[in-house]
Amino acid sequence: MSLIKASRFLARLRVKQTDLFLRPGRSASSSSSSGSDSEDPKPDDGEKPISRFPIPEVGTLPPDMQEVMKEAKEKAGFLPNVFKTLSHRPEEMRAFVHYYDVVMNGREDGHLTKADRELIIVAVSAFNKCRYCIIAHSALHRIFSKNRILADQVAANWETADLDERRRAILKFAMQVAECKPLTESHFEELYQHGLEKEDAWDIGAVVALFSLSNRMAFLTSMTPNEEFYMLGRVDKPNK
Repeated sequence: MSLIKASRFLARLRVKQTDLFLRPGRSASSSSSSGSDSEDPKPDDGEKPISRFPIPEVGTLPPDMQEVMKEAKEKAGFLPNVFKTLSHRPEEMRAFVHYYDVVMNGREDGHLTKADRELIIVAVSAFNKCRYCIIAHSALHRIFSKNRILADQVAANWETADLDERRRAILKFAMQVAECKPLTESHFEELYQHGLEKEDAWDIGAVVALFSLSNRMAFLTSMTPNEEFYMLGRVDKPNK
């Protein structure tokens, strides 16, 4: 994608990029999607399906899932392919979206930032070789952190990335969980040295667990990342 094309895309975004993923806790509206809201199971270039499983018409989904997809599209300016792919099984999609919301929005007294969580996802997804989650959540990390290169470094090799000691301790703990290696008190103590608490360790583990699931579903479905993700957070939005 050229920088000109990317700039034109970013100019069309109607809301802040930080709202890319929505919180689904609101009640669904009773309205159903019109034909114009139906999603083609192939990307714009038509070369490759976004999932190897059938994608239902939005209007056939339960009203609350229609609302989730409508809000995601309105807030991002495009509908991330994960919503389309998971809509193949609406009940599982509902459970996933709810758990995502709880885990990723965090606790009021937690010490992990949104950028911390996204960096954990990138590291875990790189370990699991999940293309969709690496690309989508690297974009989110760039947006939340305002750092355009760190997610790429972590995706390549988190151990050689330019991490401060706090983030290195977080990713070290996360990868211990991702690889199902024994956890000792020393792993927890290392987190405590950087202002994190035992409940934060749970939060790290929950992010790892959620995206170990997500990575495998993306692999199962051969989920294709939206083209828009690649440039998010890499270029400045043009002045209006």
